[in-house]
Amino acid sequence: MKILIGAAGSLGDTLPFVALGLALQRRGHQVQLFASESYGGHAAGLPFTPVASIAETDALLRDPRVTDPRRGMALIGEAFAAGLPRAFDAMRAEVVPGQTLAVGSTLAFATRLLGDALGVPTVTVHLAPAVFRSVRQPPRLDAHGTLAKLPASLQRAAWWLIDRLVLDRLFTRPFNAYRRQLGLGRVDRLLGAWLHQADLTLCMFPPWFAPPPVDWPARLVCTGFPLYDNGDTHPLPPELAAFLAAGEPPVGFTSGTANATSHAFFAASAAACALSGRRGLLITKVGAQLPTPLPPGVLHVPYAPFSQLLPRLAAFVHHGGIGTTSQALRAGVPQLVRPMAYDQFDNAHQVQRLGVGARVLPVDYTPAVVAQALERLTADGALRNRCEEVAARCRADGDAISAACDAVLSVIRGAQPTLGDGAAAFTK
Repeated sequence: MKILIGAAGSLGDTLPFVALGLALQRRGHQVQLFASESYGGHAAGLPFTPVASIAETDALLRDPRVTDPRRGMALIGEAFAAGLPRAFDAMRAEVVPGQTLAVGSTLAFATRLLGDALGVPTVTVHLAPAVFRSVRQPPRLDAHGTLAKLPASLQRAAWWLIDRLVLDRLFTRPFNAYRRQLGLGRVDRLLGAWLHQADLTLCMFPPWFAPPPVDWPARLVCTGFPLYDNGDTHPLPPELAAFLAAGEPPVGFTSGTANATSHAFFAASAAACALSGRRGLLITKVGAQLPTPLPPGVLHVPYAPFSQLLPRLAAFVHHGGIGTTSQALRAGVPQLVRPMAYDQFDNAHQVQRLGVGARVLPVDYTPAVVAQALERLTADGALRNRCEEVAARCRADGDAISAACDAVLSVIRGAQPTLGDGAAAFTK
């Protein structure tokens, strides 16, 4: 089979699809990855087609709206509307009738268009649970968990308003406009039920991370976390390895790969290290975000594979992206999550629910607050034990990528998903 994989989002959103593509390739299938040109160097040998330029991706990540919980969705909507035709045309050119399967991330809607326009079987992969609307366990989509405080009837009304006033304008209308050009009928409420109506909806997170309530869609397949970061081919830089070996385990700090506007975060993080006397590691490809000079005992690295780095940290401070969160869970390291937007609030909630970390909002992220939070996290023996228990759960989930491959390939066979270790199906 020819398997076309579309990955929309940041590097952290793309790497799980690299892992999935490599595993499908090893099983003898012809795989093509479609993502931003910025991440082509991480494709690990997979045939790669860029669907967004480096300049476009850099402009997106440098836009101050990207970390704004309200204005960020408008920015994503603009990128979505501009990139959809390009992605669809690129993928359509690779379709072999009767021999093609399309796999797409949550917002890679070009794959669903292949299904509607050409009859290509499709799989949608969700990396985080926040995409599911539930009145039993509402996702935390803002700093205050507003939806979770409302009764079910008001939650439904809130979603109707969010769709009508925001999401329809940003996503559904441009999507339907392009569908008309292709001779396809309109869809309603793109980010509601339609989002989960591919031939297979695959959730690449374990059920223990976000236990599925009864009002999630039927016939979901959940695996463990993908936990892939190219660590086998990207060893720790020599300077970083020497730094880790030279003293006590440092605290790691990252604001993720999906923005380049975290100057205040890195300034406060460096100052917190100086205030508390801790060694620190600032991780960002965009060095212009960093204060100068850095305090003694604080090192900057552009990149490090988390699978190798995180087990050697005293604590990890991050934005709450699902890839970063899951790597920290596997490493068994205490987490301080500073969520900014999107699924990050919900992921931070799950970290707190599991008892393996704490949350601090950007408005409260000051050197004194961070230093105090790190002292509490690193001194809490019970929390450390819970971190180790959760890390053991991650290991017990088995090979999530293999389980995902089994489920994806079941679509080709027209059979019920074959579930490997660590995967589970949910039906209603």
